[in-house]
Amino acid sequence: MFLAIVPPLFMGISDQTIVSTALPSIIQSLGGFDRMALVVIAYLAAVTISAPLYGRLGDALGRRRMMCVALCMAVLGSAFCSLSFNFEMLVASRFLQGLGGGGLIGLAQALLGQYVGPRARAKYQGYLATIAMVASTFGPVAGGLITGHFGWRWIFALNIPLGILAFVLVMRLPPRQTPREKIAFDYPGFLLFAGFVATALTIIETVKRGAAVHSTLFLLAAIAGAILMLLVLRERRAAEPLFPGDLLGRPSIFFSMLLAMCHGGLYVSLLTFIPIYFALGHDVPPRELGLLMLPVTLGIGSGAFVTGKLINRTGRTTLFPAISLSLASALLFLASVGIETLSPWQASIYFAIVCFLLGSVMGVVQITVQTEAGIKRLGIATASVVLSRSLGAASGTAFAGLALALTLDLPAGASATSADISVEMLQSGFHNVFRLVGCIAAAGAAMAFVIPRRRI
Repeated sequence: MFLAIVPPLFMGISDQTIVSTALPSIIQSLGGFDRMALVVIAYLAAVTISAPLYGRLGDALGRRRMMCVALCMAVLGSAFCSLSFNFEMLVASRFLQGLGGGGLIGLAQALLGQYVGPRARAKYQGYLATIAMVASTFGPVAGGLITGHFGWRWIFALNIPLGILAFVLVMRLPPRQTPREKIAFDYPGFLLFAGFVATALTIIETVKRGAAVHSTLFLLAAIAGAILMLLVLRERRAAEPLFPGDLLGRPSIFFSMLLAMCHGGLYVSLLTFIPIYFALGHDVPPRELGLLMLPVTLGIGSGAFVTGKLINRTGRTTLFPAISLSLASALLFLASVGIETLSPWQASIYFAIVCFLLGSVMGVVQITVQTEAGIKRLGIATASVVLSRSLGAASGTAFAGLALALTLDLPAGASATSADISVEMLQSGFHNVFRLVGCIAAAGAAMAFVIPRRRI
């Protein structure tokens, strides 16, 4: 069983990271420097929107079946990404890829929870951490090497054979769940949630356009507020709401979701903007970018593996992210005042330490939420974790891109080579990015401190 969930999990993680070292080459080829974060945000937004759908339908129709659907969409989106001829097509293709990616990680976690007990999950979380470490490491390193040798389009083509292998392995899993005769899914709530996410991210992108769009900004804010109110009303009345109130009403689950949001915004923002910092601030070529990201990606996988072992040995959970995120916040604020004094390799080791500390989070979140939710609601509970992390990643990356763009004051459509950026402006922009993610880390530490369930 465990071997069958490895390829989908590998795809889901590597799809988030493989684009990071290729992003400078992509924006040089297709333009859109002022909108570069959209390549990451489009994927994350789609994951955020589709995760609850996969969770609910996985509980209703079977997780194996929905995993196959997710794999097909992810492979199709990857094929379109590799064929993109302009920036807009790439963003749209990444969105399609993300619609499949929304099920890969969550359903893989749910399939694992379906077969093993709470205490044993800590051990398997350590194994998953190893897979995550390899996938996270493979993504940026392979992205840089493949982009340097063959071009950025080939980083997406890798998903096609991997997706076929994953499909074959998942189909060999024995069905362990009897489908319900009638599917109760909150489709109006799903559409309202999708509309709110899309509108909120559009607001962040609109802010980059400056004072000339104030009227548009106010209109979008009003629309987002109205959609959010309708969503809250709908979720209170729905028979099986998209966001089950009985689960979110449990403090351990609620604060774990907030912790997952902070982790997503923190880690994905760093993974997106660290390669851009190296490429622009130190003129690092794509092949070396991949190697520079190797310590960074090894850091979070190593941290997750160590945390899984500590949980299995001690039974303690939230103590580890509470301490680690506090230290990570301090290191990020320190980076915001002098990271430019370090060489690229020194900065890589520095960020590797930060990411090692971040590795303590997601295993704790998964174990806490799955234990609180129970076996019958593993699907929606696990999908809610993926949703929370993806929502945090999308919004965190969008705000980090906003902080950088507002500092640099780039013209619309600028490319990485055409933008006239002084060294001082570039340093100031990345200082603001690191301050922002430092605040997110501090918020995550606060969430970990207040989670009631501290042991398993």
